[in-house]
Amino acid sequence: MNAIADVRYIRQPQFEQVETRFDRELGLYWAHMNPRPRPFFNPQILSELSAYVDTIENGAGTMTNAQGESGPLHYAVIASKVPGVFNLGGDLSMFRGAIQRRERTALVHYGRSCVDTLYRWWRNCELPLTTISLVQGEALGGGFECALASSVIIAEEDARMGFPEILFNLFPGMGAYSFLSRKVGRRVTEELVTSGNVFTARQLYDMGVVDVITPTGTGEAAVESYVRKHARAANGRRGIEAIGKEMNPLKHEELVRIVELWADAALRLSERDLKMMDRLVRAQQRQAAPGMQAAASNVVPLAVGAGD
Repeated sequence: MNAIADVRYIRQPQFEQVETRFDRELGLYWAHMNPRPRPFFNPQILSELSAYVDTIENGAGTMTNAQGESGPLHYAVIASKVPGVFNLGGDLSMFRGAIQRRERTALVHYGRSCVDTLYRWWRNCELPLTTISLVQGEALGGGFECALASSVIIAEEDARMGFPEILFNLFPGMGAYSFLSRKVGRRVTEELVTSGNVFTARQLYDMGVVDVITPTGTGEAAVESYVRKHARAANGRRGIEAIGKEMNPLKHEELVRIVELWADAALRLSERDLKMMDRLVRAQQRQAAPGMQAAASNVVPLAVGAGD
């Protein structure tokens, strides 16, 4: 087949809870999450994020911007449109209801909808592509897991991330252990997932979790700066990244099995655990209004972000 005729240019889709933009000059494809009514992972945004990844895979390395101009795609970024919040994780009220009704299938289905997309993102959509998470504000529970699936995490100074699931006797089940252990090892991973604490961007940078820190308010500029610098030796850098993933491979089956273990553990929660989850549900609903910054103490962010 004629090589020119075989090139596929994919136009940016229109979503309701994900805003996309292709920067043709930099080969940079943005996806800004804007979940409603609250900044956690509802079924619609999960579906739209999957479709966003579809456009990358189907484009086979090309994209078309809003003006109809096509070009090569080298970088894909997941970010947020909600001031002060990257993402607060899963829908706790949905989890609570499914547990109460003993609906294991519903829990597994939700978890699969997360890890199926995150795995493709972690694999860079099987393209010579660099994936980036831009974390501005709070990334908690599943929000933190989403950020960890990227090749690179760029975080603003005031960003905070953590896994509060242990507060109600559960664990993050959508990739946290798998992604973290391959990046920073078992000891740091278990500190992060078992402490229940929220960590600053600086603390996570020192642990090796965050790759770039930038002053608050400069996140998008930092992404563009990183891309320009990375592009000078992109082939070599992506080769090094590929070596890392060959040495520490991750199979989709591992993520699926962890979702099943998470669902089984959720169904074993005691009444006391569920009461704590109820408390966190109320806090999530109270604190997750768009534009609202989390309080300085650990108590509120943990309650807001108990995501998985």
